[in-house]
Amino acid sequence: MKEKIAKLIEQAKLAVEQSHTLAFINNVKVKFLGKNGELTQLLRGMKDVPQEERPMVGKYVNEARDLITELTEEKTRQLAQAEIDEKMMKESVDITLDGKNTERGSLHPCTLVANEIVDIFTSLGFTLGEGPEIELDKFCFQMLNIPPDHPARDMQDTFYITDDILLRTHTSSVQARTMINTKPPIRIICPGKVYRPDDDATHSPMFQQIEGLVVDEKVTLCDLKGLLETFAQRLFDSSTKVRFRPSFFPFTEPSVEVDLSCSVCHGKGCRICKGTGWIEILGAGVVNPKVLDNCGIDSKKYKGLAFGLGVERVAMIKYGIPDMRILFENDVRFLKDFK
Repeated sequence: MKEKIAKLIEQAKLAVEQSHTLAFINNVKVKFLGKNGELTQLLRGMKDVPQEERPMVGKYVNEARDLITELTEEKTRQLAQAEIDEKMMKESVDITLDGKNTERGSLHPCTLVANEIVDIFTSLGFTLGEGPEIELDKFCFQMLNIPPDHPARDMQDTFYITDDILLRTHTSSVQARTMINTKPPIRIICPGKVYRPDDDATHSPMFQQIEGLVVDEKVTLCDLKGLLETFAQRLFDSSTKVRFRPSFFPFTEPSVEVDLSCSVCHGKGCRICKGTGWIEILGAGVVNPKVLDNCGIDSKKYKGLAFGLGVERVAMIKYGIPDMRILFENDVRFLKDFK
Protein backbone atom coordinates (compact mmCIF):
# COMPACT_ATOMS: atom_id res chain seq x y z
CA MET A 1 0.00 0.00 0.00
CA LYS A 2 2.86 2.37 0.82
CA GLU A 3 4.30 1.82 -2.67
CA LYS A 4 0.91 2.60 -4.26
CA ILE A 5 0.68 5.84 -2.33
CA ALA A 6 4.21 6.87 -3.32
CA LYS A 7 3.48 6.09 -6.96
CA LEU A 8 0.23 8.10 -6.76
CA ILE A 9 2.14 11.10 -5.38
CA GLU A 10 4.63 10.97 -8.26
CA GLN A 11 1.78 10.82 -10.78
CA ALA A 12 0.12 13.80 -9.12
CA LYS A 13 3.37 15.83 -9.16
CA LEU A 14 3.83 15.14 -12.87
CA ALA A 15 0.22 16.06 -13.65
CA VAL A 16 0.56 19.33 -11.73
CA GLU A 17 3.78 20.23 -13.55
CA GLN A 18 2.12 19.60 -16.93
CA SER A 19 -0.89 21.81 -16.07
CA HIS A 20 -0.86 25.01 -18.14
CA THR A 21 -4.44 26.23 -17.64
CA LEU A 22 -6.82 26.61 -14.75
CA ALA A 23 -9.19 24.14 -16.37
CA PHE A 24 -6.39 21.52 -16.54
CA ILE A 25 -5.38 21.93 -12.88
CA ASN A 26 -9.02 21.65 -11.85
CA ASN A 27 -9.19 18.30 -13.66
CA VAL A 28 -6.06 17.19 -11.76
CA LYS A 29 -7.77 18.04 -8.45
CA VAL A 30 -10.81 15.98 -9.43
CA LYS A 31 -8.66 13.07 -10.66
CA PHE A 32 -6.67 12.69 -7.42
CA LEU A 33 -8.79 14.32 -4.68
CA GLY A 34 -12.35 14.10 -5.99
CA LYS A 35 -15.18 11.96 -4.63
CA ASN A 36 -14.22 9.19 -7.03
CA GLY A 37 -10.56 10.18 -7.29
CA GLU A 38 -7.59 7.84 -7.04
CA LEU A 39 -6.74 8.79 -3.46
CA THR A 40 -10.32 8.19 -2.43
CA GLN A 41 -10.17 4.75 -4.07
CA LEU A 42 -7.13 3.91 -1.96
CA LEU A 43 -9.04 4.86 1.18
CA ARG A 44 -11.84 2.55 0.18
CA GLY A 45 -9.29 -0.28 -0.09
CA MET A 46 -8.36 0.12 3.59
CA LYS A 47 -10.68 -2.76 4.41
CA ASP A 48 -8.17 -5.15 2.78
CA VAL A 49 -5.27 -3.84 4.89
CA PRO A 50 -4.41 -5.87 8.01
CA GLN A 51 -5.76 -4.32 11.21
CA GLU A 52 -2.33 -3.58 12.70
CA GLU A 53 -1.17 -1.70 9.54
CA ARG A 54 -4.23 0.53 9.13
CA PRO A 55 -3.02 3.43 11.37
CA MET A 56 0.24 3.65 9.45
CA VAL A 57 -1.45 3.40 6.06
CA GLY A 58 -4.02 6.05 7.11
CA LYS A 59 -1.14 8.35 8.04
CA TYR A 60 0.46 7.89 4.60
CA VAL A 61 -2.87 8.59 2.86
CA ASN A 62 -3.46 11.81 4.85
CA GLU A 63 0.08 13.01 4.14
CA ALA A 64 -0.43 12.28 0.46
CA ARG A 65 -3.72 14.22 0.44
CA ASP A 66 -2.10 17.23 2.12
CA LEU A 67 0.82 17.21 -0.29
CA ILE A 68 -1.33 16.88 -3.43
CA THR A 69 -3.67 19.60 -2.12
CA GLU A 70 -0.76 21.97 -1.50
CA LEU A 71 0.71 21.28 -4.94
CA THR A 72 -2.58 21.88 -6.79
CA GLU A 73 -3.43 25.02 -4.82
CA GLU A 74 0.00 26.56 -5.45
CA LYS A 75 -0.27 25.74 -9.14
CA THR A 76 -3.77 27.26 -9.22
CA ARG A 77 -2.45 30.52 -7.74
CA GLN A 78 0.37 30.64 -10.29
CA LEU A 79 -1.95 30.03 -13.24
CA ALA A 80 -4.50 32.58 -11.99
CA GLN A 81 -1.79 35.24 -11.67
CA ALA A 82 -0.42 34.35 -15.10
CA GLU A 83 -3.92 34.75 -16.56
CA ILE A 84 -4.27 38.21 -14.96
CA ASP A 85 -0.85 39.26 -16.24
CA GLU A 86 -1.76 38.14 -19.75
CA LYS A 87 -5.01 40.13 -19.65
CA MET A 88 -3.16 43.19 -18.41
CA MET A 89 -0.79 42.96 -21.36
CA LYS A 90 -3.55 42.45 -23.91
CA GLU A 91 -6.00 44.99 -22.45
CA SER A 92 -3.54 47.70 -21.47
CA VAL A 93 -4.24 51.31 -22.48
CA ASP A 94 -1.74 53.10 -24.64
CA ILE A 95 -1.39 56.40 -22.81
CA THR A 96 0.40 57.92 -25.81
CA LEU A 97 -2.81 57.83 -27.87
CA ASP A 98 -4.85 61.03 -28.22
CA GLY A 99 -7.65 61.19 -25.68
CA LYS A 100 -11.32 61.81 -26.40
CA ASN A 101 -12.50 65.35 -25.85
CA THR A 102 -15.34 65.67 -23.34
CA GLU A 103 -17.62 68.61 -24.01
CA ARG A 104 -18.34 70.81 -21.05
CA GLY A 105 -21.82 72.10 -20.43
CA SER A 106 -22.81 75.61 -19.41
CA LEU A 107 -25.52 77.41 -17.51
CA HIS A 108 -28.76 78.15 -19.35
CA PRO A 109 -29.07 81.80 -20.49
CA CYS A 110 -32.02 82.31 -18.14
CA THR A 111 -29.95 81.00 -15.24
CA LEU A 112 -27.08 83.27 -16.20
CA VAL A 113 -29.40 86.31 -16.24
CA ALA A 114 -31.21 85.35 -13.02
CA ASN A 115 -27.91 84.86 -11.18
CA GLU A 116 -26.63 88.21 -12.42
CA ILE A 117 -29.80 90.04 -11.33
CA VAL A 118 -29.76 88.42 -7.90
CA ASP A 119 -26.06 89.25 -7.48
CA ILE A 120 -26.71 92.91 -8.32
CA PHE A 121 -29.51 93.32 -5.78
CA THR A 122 -27.82 91.34 -3.01
CA SER A 123 -24.79 93.63 -3.44
CA LEU A 124 -27.21 96.53 -2.79
CA GLY A 125 -28.31 95.04 0.54
CA PHE A 126 -31.28 92.91 -0.53
CA THR A 127 -31.91 89.42 0.85
CA LEU A 128 -33.58 86.49 -0.93
CA GLY A 129 -37.25 85.70 -0.27
CA GLU A 130 -38.90 82.40 -1.22
CA GLY A 131 -42.44 81.04 -1.24
CA PRO A 132 -44.54 78.17 -2.64
CA GLU A 133 -45.38 77.92 -6.33
CA ILE A 134 -48.76 76.37 -5.44
CA GLU A 135 -50.25 79.32 -3.63
CA LEU A 136 -53.38 80.39 -1.77
CA ASP A 137 -55.71 82.92 -3.37
CA LYS A 138 -55.31 84.98 -0.19
CA PHE A 139 -51.59 85.65 -0.72
CA CYS A 140 -51.61 85.80 -4.51
CA PHE A 141 -54.53 88.24 -4.82
CA GLN A 142 -56.50 89.35 -1.78
CA MET A 143 -53.58 90.53 0.39
CA LEU A 144 -52.36 92.52 -2.62
CA ASN A 145 -55.56 94.55 -2.96
CA ILE A 146 -57.05 92.22 -5.59
CA PRO A 147 -60.20 90.79 -3.92
CA PRO A 148 -62.29 88.07 -5.62
CA ASP A 149 -64.64 90.57 -7.27
CA HIS A 150 -61.96 93.06 -8.28
CA PRO A 151 -61.94 93.84 -12.04
CA ALA A 152 -58.13 93.71 -12.03
CA ARG A 153 -58.48 89.92 -11.86
CA ASP A 154 -59.31 90.07 -15.58
CA MET A 155 -55.75 91.22 -16.24
CA GLN A 156 -54.27 87.88 -15.22
CA ASP A 157 -55.55 84.57 -16.44
CA THR A 158 -54.77 81.98 -13.81
CA PHE A 159 -54.25 78.23 -13.46
CA TYR A 160 -56.72 77.38 -10.67
CA ILE A 161 -56.50 74.08 -8.82
CA THR A 162 -59.49 74.83 -6.58
CA ASP A 163 -61.35 78.07 -5.84
CA ASP A 164 -58.74 78.90 -3.17
CA ILE A 165 -55.60 77.18 -4.51
CA LEU A 166 -53.75 78.13 -7.69
CA LEU A 167 -50.39 78.24 -9.43
CA ARG A 168 -48.99 81.64 -8.50
CA THR A 169 -49.17 84.24 -11.28
CA HIS A 170 -46.41 86.41 -9.76
CA THR A 171 -43.89 86.26 -6.95
CA SER A 172 -45.69 89.16 -5.24
CA SER A 173 -47.19 86.45 -3.03
CA VAL A 174 -43.74 86.08 -1.47
CA GLN A 175 -43.79 89.80 -0.68
CA ALA A 176 -47.13 89.42 1.09
CA ARG A 177 -45.90 86.48 3.14
CA THR A 178 -42.72 88.37 4.05
CA MET A 179 -44.54 91.52 5.16
CA ILE A 180 -46.83 89.47 7.41
CA ASN A 181 -43.91 87.77 9.17
CA THR A 182 -41.22 90.48 9.13
CA LYS A 183 -41.04 93.89 10.73
CA PRO A 184 -39.72 96.81 8.62
CA PRO A 185 -37.25 97.76 7.34
CA ILE A 186 -37.56 95.14 4.59
CA ARG A 187 -35.39 94.72 1.49
CA ILE A 188 -36.02 91.48 -0.36
CA ILE A 189 -35.63 90.09 -3.86
CA CYS A 190 -38.01 87.25 -4.82
CA PRO A 191 -36.91 85.05 -7.76
CA GLY A 192 -39.05 82.11 -8.85
CA LYS A 193 -41.27 80.41 -11.41
CA VAL A 194 -44.74 81.77 -12.13
CA TYR A 195 -47.57 80.45 -14.30
CA ARG A 196 -50.06 82.02 -16.72
CA PRO A 197 -51.94 80.44 -19.66
CA ASP A 198 -50.04 82.33 -22.38
CA ASP A 199 -48.02 80.74 -25.18
CA ASP A 200 -46.55 82.66 -28.12
CA ALA A 201 -43.27 84.19 -29.30
CA THR A 202 -43.07 86.53 -26.30
CA HIS A 203 -45.04 84.60 -23.65
CA SER A 204 -44.73 81.19 -21.98
CA PRO A 205 -47.15 79.29 -19.67
CA MET A 206 -44.27 79.06 -17.21
CA PHE A 207 -41.62 81.72 -16.84
CA GLN A 208 -39.26 83.11 -14.23
CA GLN A 209 -39.95 86.34 -12.45
CA ILE A 210 -37.88 88.39 -10.04
CA GLU A 211 -39.67 90.89 -7.84
CA GLY A 212 -38.23 93.28 -5.30
CA LEU A 213 -39.69 94.98 -2.25
CA VAL A 214 -38.45 97.79 -0.02
CA VAL A 215 -40.42 98.84 3.06
CA ASP A 216 -39.01 101.64 5.16
CA GLU A 217 -39.75 105.12 6.45
CA LYS A 218 -39.75 108.04 4.01
CA VAL A 219 -38.91 106.12 0.83
CA THR A 220 -40.18 107.78 -2.36
CA LEU A 221 -40.63 107.24 -6.08
CA CYS A 222 -37.32 109.06 -6.58
CA ASP A 223 -35.59 106.36 -4.51
CA LEU A 224 -37.21 103.73 -6.73
CA LYS A 225 -35.93 105.39 -9.89
CA GLY A 226 -32.43 105.71 -8.47
CA LEU A 227 -32.45 102.05 -7.43
CA LEU A 228 -33.64 100.82 -10.83
CA GLU A 229 -31.20 103.07 -12.67
CA THR A 230 -28.30 101.62 -10.66
CA PHE A 231 -29.57 98.12 -11.39
CA ALA A 232 -29.98 98.76 -15.15
CA GLN A 233 -26.53 100.28 -15.51
CA ARG A 234 -24.94 97.29 -13.79
CA LEU A 235 -26.97 94.80 -15.83
CA PHE A 236 -26.33 96.42 -19.23
CA ASP A 237 -23.87 99.33 -19.30
CA SER A 238 -23.18 102.61 -17.53
CA SER A 239 -24.87 104.69 -20.24
CA THR A 240 -28.27 103.02 -19.75
CA LYS A 241 -31.09 105.46 -18.95
CA VAL A 242 -34.38 104.78 -17.16
CA ARG A 243 -37.77 106.21 -18.10
CA PHE A 244 -40.99 105.98 -16.07
CA ARG A 245 -44.43 105.92 -17.75
CA PRO A 246 -47.67 106.11 -15.75
CA SER A 247 -49.51 102.77 -15.45
CA PHE A 248 -51.89 100.93 -13.14
CA PHE A 249 -51.36 97.96 -10.81
CA PRO A 250 -53.76 97.27 -7.92
CA PHE A 251 -50.92 96.73 -5.46
CA THR A 252 -48.99 99.97 -6.20
CA GLU A 253 -50.08 103.61 -6.25
CA PRO A 254 -48.65 105.37 -8.15
CA SER A 255 -47.67 102.68 -10.64
CA VAL A 256 -45.21 102.94 -13.52
CA GLU A 257 -43.97 101.01 -16.52
CA VAL A 258 -40.18 101.17 -16.64
CA ASP A 259 -38.35 101.57 -19.95
CA LEU A 260 -34.60 101.32 -20.47
CA SER A 261 -32.66 102.94 -23.28
CA CYS A 262 -31.90 100.24 -25.86
CA SER A 263 -28.64 98.46 -25.03
CA VAL A 264 -28.07 97.68 -28.72
CA CYS A 265 -28.49 101.09 -30.39
CA HIS A 266 -28.15 103.23 -27.23
CA GLY A 267 -31.35 105.15 -27.97
CA LYS A 268 -30.84 105.73 -31.70
CA GLY A 269 -33.51 103.26 -32.79
CA CYS A 270 -33.05 99.72 -34.13
CA ARG A 271 -34.84 96.43 -34.81
CA ILE A 272 -34.67 95.38 -31.15
CA CYS A 273 -36.38 98.51 -29.81
CA LYS A 274 -38.59 98.85 -32.91
CA GLY A 275 -37.06 102.21 -33.73
CA THR A 276 -38.12 103.90 -30.47
CA GLY A 277 -34.78 103.82 -28.67
CA TRP A 278 -36.52 102.41 -25.57
CA ILE A 279 -37.37 98.90 -24.32
CA GLU A 280 -40.03 98.16 -21.71
CA ILE A 281 -38.49 95.84 -19.13
CA LEU A 282 -40.45 95.91 -15.87
CA GLY A 283 -43.32 97.28 -13.83
CA ALA A 284 -42.93 99.12 -10.54
CA GLY A 285 -44.48 101.59 -8.14
CA VAL A 286 -45.05 102.74 -4.58
CA VAL A 287 -46.78 100.00 -2.57
CA ASN A 288 -50.49 100.75 -2.13
CA PRO A 289 -51.19 101.66 1.53
CA LYS A 290 -54.01 99.09 1.54
CA VAL A 291 -51.46 96.34 0.87
CA LEU A 292 -49.32 97.47 3.80
CA ASP A 293 -52.38 97.58 6.08
CA ASN A 294 -53.52 94.14 4.90
CA CYS A 295 -50.12 92.75 5.90
CA GLY A 296 -50.12 94.39 9.33
CA ILE A 297 -47.72 97.24 8.54
CA ASP A 298 -48.62 100.80 9.58
CA SER A 299 -49.04 102.62 6.24
CA LYS A 300 -48.90 106.00 7.98
CA LYS A 301 -45.39 105.30 9.24
CA TYR A 302 -43.95 103.16 6.46
CA LYS A 303 -43.86 103.35 2.69
CA GLY A 304 -43.05 100.61 0.23
CA LEU A 305 -41.41 100.33 -3.17
CA ALA A 306 -42.06 97.33 -5.43
CA PHE A 307 -40.84 96.21 -8.83
CA GLY A 308 -40.91 93.07 -10.93
CA LEU A 309 -39.42 91.79 -14.17
CA GLY A 310 -39.40 88.62 -16.26
CA VAL A 311 -36.08 86.79 -16.50
CA GLU A 312 -36.81 85.46 -20.00
CA ARG A 313 -37.55 88.95 -21.30
CA VAL A 314 -34.26 90.26 -19.95
CA ALA A 315 -32.43 87.28 -21.49
CA MET A 316 -34.07 87.97 -24.86
CA ILE A 317 -32.99 91.62 -24.73
CA LYS A 318 -29.50 90.93 -23.39
CA TYR A 319 -28.69 88.17 -25.90
CA GLY A 320 -30.83 89.30 -28.87
CA ILE A 321 -33.13 86.25 -28.79
CA PRO A 322 -36.14 86.82 -31.07
CA ASP A 323 -38.51 84.10 -29.81
CA MET A 324 -39.01 83.13 -26.15
CA ARG A 325 -39.85 79.55 -27.11
CA ILE A 326 -36.22 78.98 -28.13
CA LEU A 327 -35.31 79.19 -24.45
CA PHE A 328 -37.38 76.08 -23.68
CA GLU A 329 -36.56 73.87 -26.68
CA ASN A 330 -33.26 72.54 -25.24
CA ASP A 331 -31.56 72.81 -28.63
CA VAL A 332 -27.90 72.03 -27.95
CA ARG A 333 -26.80 74.15 -30.92
CA PHE A 334 -28.41 77.19 -29.30
CA LEU A 335 -27.19 76.43 -25.78
CA LYS A 336 -23.59 75.99 -26.96
CA ASP A 337 -23.48 79.74 -27.63
CA PHE A 338 -23.50 80.40 -23.87
CA LYS A 339 -20.40 78.42 -22.87
